[in-house]
Formats: sequence, structure tokens, C-alpha cells
Amino acid sequence: MKVKPLRILMYAVLIFLAFGYLLPIWSAVTTSTKTGEQVALTTPIQLVLPPYFGAYKIAFESLKRPIINSLVFTTLATIFSTILGSLAGFTLAKLLRSSVSKKLLILITFGVFLPYQSILIPLVRLISRLGLYNTIPGLVLTHTAYGIPITTLLFTNYYYEIPDELVEAAKVDGASAAGIYTKIILPLSMPAFVVTAIYQFTSIWNDYLFGVVLTRGEEAMPATVMLANLKGSFVANWNVQMAGALIVALPTLIIMIALGKYLIRGYTSGAVKG
Repeated sequence: MKVKPLRILMYAVLIFLAFGYLLPIWSAVTTSTKTGEQVALTTPIQLVLPPYFGAYKIAFESLKRPIINSLVFTTLATIFSTILGSLAGFTLAKLLRSSVSKKLLILITFGVFLPYQSILIPLVRLISRLGLYNTIPGLVLTHTAYGIPITTLLFTNYYYEIPDELVEAAKVDGASAAGIYTKIILPLSMPAFVVTAIYQFTSIWNDYLFGVVLTRGEEAMPATVMLANLKGSFVANWNVQMAGALIVALPTLIIMIALGKYLIRGYTSGAVKG
């Protein structure tokens, strides 16, 4: 069989790109399995045998409480923002007139492009007045509110793809808006829910800015903030930091591995069409 030069070149480029993509991850793994002395005497990509796992123990002891905090508020904020986005998307796509819904969608979409930094001062003042500063509910409320624009956008675009005839037929049969949503729209929304939930969980879990300005101490501190604090005061413990980074990345990695096929189905079913 004749091998085409173009195909060889394509695979060579793909292998090179894969190598470049995986090299930082390999460096993190090798650095996290070294002692402090080995980190100083070897290159980051050099593997040292036998591996040293003491850095993981140190990192986990510091990250244990913040990881639990992150799991709690990330899960709750993902659930709330996804459900609210679905309800808002259903309202905009199926209940309101087209001209009104499109104008409202444009206004809501502005929230997607609103920089975090621009609302930090009023956000801290509001959360403090509500008595939610340095609390899990405060982080849940913040991430839920900030996630509604993007979840609404995703669900609205998805619901536009559902034929209006289904909704009109249900109205003729006397179904209420709640009945249409629960019996017709919701069963068809699973691909959109998967895409939106994965996006929200990943975004909220990886957030640093809201966590660092809305918490102090370990009562509600997210894992990303504690990860940044793993750096020593005078000496950078790179092995501990790399071990901590891999530990913090584990939940999102598990979700992507477990739900990756559903994510692809959601994309191909139109969950992000616009």
C-alpha cells in the first residue's frame, strides 16, 4: 500500500502537538514525585526512581478542607444555575414573542462578557450586608448569579431547535406552561443539561478571583485559593505545589472522563447551536 507523504506529515504534526500539550502534565507528574533536593538537582521532565509521594501527603493535608468546600459550593451552584438557565431559556424560546425574547436574550448575554473585576467592590459589599461573607452560601449565590447568563444562552439556543408545533399542540390540549416544560421540554433537554452542567462545574471549580475576595481563613476557602497558598514563604516547594495542582485537577478530570461521551452527544445534538 502506497503511503502518502501528506498523511505522514499530518501525523508528524499531530504527534508533535500532542507531545507539546502533554509535556507540562508530564513535568507536573515528575516534579510531584521528587524530594525537594531532587527537584533542585534535576530537570523538570526528568523522572526519578523510586518515586517520592511525600509531597502528595503534605499537599492533601492542606487541601483537604478547601477541596470539600469547593465540591459543596461548585455542585450547588452548578445545579442552581443550570436549572435557572433552563427555565429562563424555555421562557425566552417558547413562551415570549420572538422580538421580545431576542431583545431580552441580548441583554442577558451582556452578563457573559462582564469582567469579574468590574463588579468586585459592589459584590463584596452586597455579600457582606447579606451576612454571607466567608461562607459557602455566599459563594453559591455569587457563582449561581454569574452563571445564569451563559446557561440561559446555551439553553435558549437549544430550545430554539425544538419545534414550536410540539408546544402549540400541548397548549391546544390545555397544558399549562409548567406542564409543557416538565412533560415535553425537560425530557428533550438532557444533552443541553449535560453540556451546561459540565461547563459550569469546570468554570466554577477553576475560579480563583471570587474565592480569594469572598473568603478568608479555611472556613469557606476554595481549593484553588489554597493551592496558590501552598507556595512557601521563603522557598518555593515545587514538588508540593505540583502535587497540589494534580490533586485539585482530579475532580474535573474525573467528570470529563465519566461524562465525555455525553458531552460529545450534547454538542452534536445542538446544545451549543446559535
